[in-house]
Amino acid sequence: MKVLQRRRGAVLLNSVLGAALLAGGVLAYTTVNSTSSAAAGKTTTRTATVTKGTVLATVSGSGTLSSPTDAGLDFATGGKLTAVKVAVGDTVTQGEVLATVDTTAAQQQVDAANGALSTAQAGLAAAQANLTKAQAGTTTSSQVPVSGGGAVQSSYTSGRPSGSASAPSAGASPSAGGGTGGGTSSVPQPQYTTVTTTKVDDAQVAQAQQQVTQAQQQVTTAQTNVTNAQAALAGTTLTATVSGTVASVGGKVGDTVSGSGASTGSGSGSGGSSSGTSSKSGSSTGASSTSTPSGFIVITNPTGMQVTASFSELDSLKLKKGEAATVTLNAQSDTTLNASVLSVSSLPSSSGSSGAVQYGAVLQITGDTSKLRTGMSATISVVTGEADNALSVSAAALSGTGANRTATVVKPDGTTSRVQVGVGVQGDTTVQVVSGLSEGDKVQIVPTTSGGSNGFPSGSFPGGFGGGAGGFGGGGGGTRTGGGTGARGGN
Repeated sequence: MKVLQRRRGAVLLNSVLGAALLAGGVLAYTTVNSTSSAAAGKTTTRTATVTKGTVLATVSGSGTLSSPTDAGLDFATGGKLTAVKVAVGDTVTQGEVLATVDTTAAQQQVDAANGALSTAQAGLAAAQANLTKAQAGTTTSSQVPVSGGGAVQSSYTSGRPSGSASAPSAGASPSAGGGTGGGTSSVPQPQYTTVTTTKVDDAQVAQAQQQVTQAQQQVTTAQTNVTNAQAALAGTTLTATVSGTVASVGGKVGDTVSGSGASTGSGSGSGGSSSGTSSKSGSSTGASSTSTPSGFIVITNPTGMQVTASFSELDSLKLKKGEAATVTLNAQSDTTLNASVLSVSSLPSSSGSSGAVQYGAVLQITGDTSKLRTGMSATISVVTGEADNALSVSAAALSGTGANRTATVVKPDGTTSRVQVGVGVQGDTTVQVVSGLSEGDKVQIVPTTSGGSNGFPSGSFPGGFGGGAGGFGGGGGGTRTGGGTGARGGN
C-alpha cells in the first residue's frame, strides 16, 4: 500500500513538472513569435522611391594590357654579331640601326646571283636573235619575162610571104624606116623583171621560240635569286621597326645568332598594326596576342595601349563595337582608365575553371597611357546599356522578368495597390521605368526569406509539440524529466 502511494506521488510530481515546463515553453514560443512577427512586419514595409537619374547596365571581364606598337625583332640572316648598338632602357626611333652580323657570306651570295643573272640575260638575247632570224626565213631571187612582152612582127622582101616569123638572114640590118634593097624589118627586145621569194621554216621558228621562253624563265629565276640574296644581305642589319624603349637585348658582340629567314615582316592587332620581325614567325606581336613579344631585341611603346579581355558567353553577346568601358588596373585599384570596345571575337578564346566558354574582346584605352606597361592585368567594365534622365527604381522593388514587371505601390494612407510596370534598361541595381509608375511613388521592396519561420530553423520552438529532437511526445531523444515524460508523452 505504501509502495503504491509512493508511485502515485511520483506520477503526480512528474505531471506537475511537465505542466510547468509546458507552460514555460508556450510562454517562450509566444514571446519569440511576437518578436519575429514584428520584425517580419518591418521587413515587408520597406520601400523604394521612384526617382529620375541615369541607369547603367554593365558587364565585366578580365584581361591584360598590350600595345600594337610593341615589337620583338630578330635578324633575318644569322651569323656572328659584329655590333650591338643599344642597351636595355635606351630610347630608339623607327629605322635606327640596332645591331649587325658579319656580311661576308651574304655578300658572296649577292655577287654569285648577279653573275648568274648576267649570264641568263646574255642567253636570252642570243635566243631572241635566233628567233628573229628564223622568223625572217630564206630569201631567193630569179629573172622572169614581163607579161605581154612578145616579139614584134617583121616583114622581109626575100620572097617569103609577108608576116613570116622567120628571123632575118645573117648580115641583114633591120631598120625602123626601111631596109636596103627596098625592104623593112623590126627586131623585138625581150623585157625581164626580178622576183624575190622568202621561205620560212615553221619548225625552226617553233624551236627558236621555245629557246626564248626557256631563256626568259632563267632570267626570272636569276632575278629572284638576286632579290633574295640582296634581302639576305640587308637582313644582316637589324633596324627598329617602331619607336620606343629597348626592353631586352639577346646577345653581345662575338655571339652567333640565328636568322628568321625574312628581312621584314608585318604584324597587326585589332585596331592597330606594326611591322617587324619576331623570333618565330617574322612578325611582331600584335594586340590580339596575350603573350609578351620576344626576339633578339624587344622594343616596347605604350602609345595606343589596348586591353585584350575575356567575357562569359552570355556577357559577350551584349558587347558591341564602340561601347564605352572602364579599365581598372589590378596593381593600382585607384587607377581607372577610359576605354572603348574595338572588336569582339566570334570564336571562343578559352574555357574558365568551371568549364564555361569565354569570348575575347579588344578595347582601346583613351587618355594618357605613358605610364602603362605591357602585360599588366586589369578588370574591365563595359557599359552595354544606358538611359539618362530616366525614371528608375530599385530592382528589388519589382517582381517578374522581361520587359513587363509588377510592383506594389504604397500610398500615403498606408494602403497598397498592385500595378503593371514596363521597364527599359535593366541596370546593375536599378531598372528604367517606362510605364506604370511616376516620380516620387513609393514601391514596396519585395521581401526575401531565409531559414525557418518564427526565428527558429524548424518552424517551432525547441521542445515544441510535434517538433524536432527534444519535442514533447517526440521520438527518440525526447525530453525525459525524471523518466516520466518523453516517449510516452508524460503519461
